[in-house]
Amino acid sequence: MKIALFDIDGTILLAHGAGRRSMERALVAGAGAVGSGGQHYAGKTDPQIAREAMRYAGLNDAEIDARMAGVIELYLANLDAELHASAHDPPRVLPGVREILDACEAHEGVVLGLLTGNVMVGAERKLRAVGVDPGRFEVGAFGSDHEDRPTLAEIARQRAADYLARDVAGNACVVIGDTPADVACGLAIGARTIAVCTGNFSDAELRASGAHVVMRDLSDTPAVLQAILNG
Repeated sequence: MKIALFDIDGTILLAHGAGRRSMERALVAGAGAVGSGGQHYAGKTDPQIAREAMRYAGLNDAEIDARMAGVIELYLANLDAELHASAHDPPRVLPGVREILDACEAHEGVVLGLLTGNVMVGAERKLRAVGVDPGRFEVGAFGSDHEDRPTLAEIARQRAADYLARDVAGNACVVIGDTPADVACGLAIGARTIAVCTGNFSDAELRASGAHVVMRDLSDTPAVLQAILNG
């Protein structure tokens, strides 16, 4: 049995900056900060992004902890509006995603799951915005589970074990993502990692991060499924 754990942003879908705009507005309203102009969001958890921005503004960790829940609440309210604000550039599913999700769901040897830095409610809203039912994912780990991205892989592994009512080894998990952080997250538990060049990172950067397989995108369903099953 393989546990296929998909990232969301840059892997399943593109939201065209809806998450960043939502977070920056939340940080201004909830903490008076947006972070450095060069702050990178890719591969991080939502709470990690918020913490980095608030630290940049001079808040200490105690102050950040006190404001975190409010910032995330504001972010989610903003996200709902941002995802539906642009009729000419709406969020979209990336090539091959619907087909590989269908193939994983139909295969008796695969458990379909999520492994994302999005808080769970945000993940569900992004998926619904592109017509993907969050309920089809049988297991998952989210930024709302832990601020540290590598820790999420272990949480997902344990939830898969609980779901199957048996032990699940790290190498039974397959992490599919678009950033070196996704790869590192999977490698932390000994998972097989499949990286796709549909985000902000090149083939060379993803290979250098240690990904076992690098693909242009998920459009070759048989090849992607085989890479998952060979993990």
